[in-house]
Amino acid sequence: MEGQNQKVQILVASHKPYWMPSDPLYVPVQVGAALREHIEGYAHDDEGDNISLKNPRYCELTALWWGWRNLDCDWLGLVHYRRYFAGSGERGILTSLEAEALTRLDKVVVAKQRNYHIETIKSHYTHTFDQDGSQLEALRKGVEAVSPKRVAYLDQFLSQTHGHMFNMFIMPRELLDPYCTWLFDVLRVAENLIDFSQLNDFHARCVGRLSERLLDPWLMSEGLAVQEVRVRGMEKTNWVKKGGSFLAAKFLGKRYEASF
Repeated sequence: MEGQNQKVQILVASHKPYWMPSDPLYVPVQVGAALREHIEGYAHDDEGDNISLKNPRYCELTALWWGWRNLDCDWLGLVHYRRYFAGSGERGILTSLEAEALTRLDKVVVAKQRNYHIETIKSHYTHTFDQDGSQLEALRKGVEAVSPKRVAYLDQFLSQTHGHMFNMFIMPRELLDPYCTWLFDVLRVAENLIDFSQLNDFHARCVGRLSERLLDPWLMSEGLAVQEVRVRGMEKTNWVKKGGSFLAAKFLGKRYEASF
């Protein structure tokens, strides 16, 4: 797949064998491939220029790095094996034709905003993952070190109750390059400020989670228009369990210990 030149490519980050769409729009990428046996039929994030070894902390971002550094396309997107942009294709996901139509709008494609209603972005993250606030403080220091003028946009975003989450987007190469350069520079600083010694495997994935809080501040700081697209989940969500955990985190101080 290296060197392949298509107008739009969407990376599908996955750490395990799973259903993958047949549409050539999608590039299945095994994340953390340097740490486990390679999955046949997937691209592997340990090939070419890569940060595969960082996957336990960076999650799907090791796929993003791989695609950014190794694929030749005009627009690059990122989705997850359990979560896609919705469309009229297989299992209700976005098709090549629909993706190309979106690119003609000349906007960054993002997931439809998630609204936490009774929580700000900051308080939700603090209650569910970062009860002493040290991780968000490390992220803020990372932004301040790399681009001080964007700190105000981060603060504004964290004070909102809604945002474009999941590290899902499709953007043109001319925006992807500066975004990824900034994103990984900020995360490098933040990572060095976080004490991982007391974090279990689930909570050590915090760098990837923190990165979800950077897309909107960057878009805001650049004054970029976005096109929202609904998210299509590949698995049924247990809303009772998810809602209960959300409320327990906010009111009882019980942080998340597993993904939903």
